[in-house]
Amino acid sequence: MKPTPGHLFKTELEYWLYISMLFSVALVVAGSIFSGTIILTFLIWNLFLAFIPYLASGWMQRNTDWNNSRLKFCVAFSVWLLFIPNSFYIVTDLFHLGTFSMIPAWYELAVIFSFAWNGLMLGVVSVRQVEKLINRSSSQRSRLLFIYPIMFLNALGVYIGRYLRLNSWDILTDPFQLFKDISNLAMHPLQYKYAWAMIVCFSFILTLIFLTLMFSSTESRKEETLIKSTN
Repeated sequence: MKPTPGHLFKTELEYWLYISMLFSVALVVAGSIFSGTIILTFLIWNLFLAFIPYLASGWMQRNTDWNNSRLKFCVAFSVWLLFIPNSFYIVTDLFHLGTFSMIPAWYELAVIFSFAWNGLMLGVVSVRQVEKLINRSSSQRSRLLFIYPIMFLNALGVYIGRYLRLNSWDILTDPFQLFKDISNLAMHPLQYKYAWAMIVCFSFILTLIFLTLMFSSTESRKEETLIKSTN
């Protein structure tokens, strides 16, 4: 089953992303009906926040006139950078495993893992779309010079969201607290050594996930091209 060109879904990947997200939402609805509670619905909100940077990067990719203006692009990129950590934040919802005793453990794992997977995929695809706009070089070194700093900022954002309990919009609603917390991290690295250990560890994990998925898709396209050429 493939998307029809020119309709809602631009690519087959986008089609299956939407199917996957709808399946996750269906799992939450079914779990809520089974348990008689709405405790898992917070996952839907987190997925919505993860979806925002995906929409932003897709819009940036489609609107070349906007991208040709340096000022406008910087504004769009800043908004995207502000929200992209939400995509990877959902992975930390796995911390909630074992806290919902009113549903079977396997179902709890399936629900939370499906949302974590969708968040990861939305984040990876979104970062890849922006990387294509910014990085015109195909060299691995040039790619890493863009990818790792972005993933480091994502890991920092995940820490801020999970442990400091701040959100993307706090840069507007509570900028002084956000600046204070980040300044404390930067100026007292030894005091926050476990925080920095988490941030660095997650930055490498996210970078490896991105590169693995990116190169696996590239290899798949090469194999498809080779098969078609030999037939």
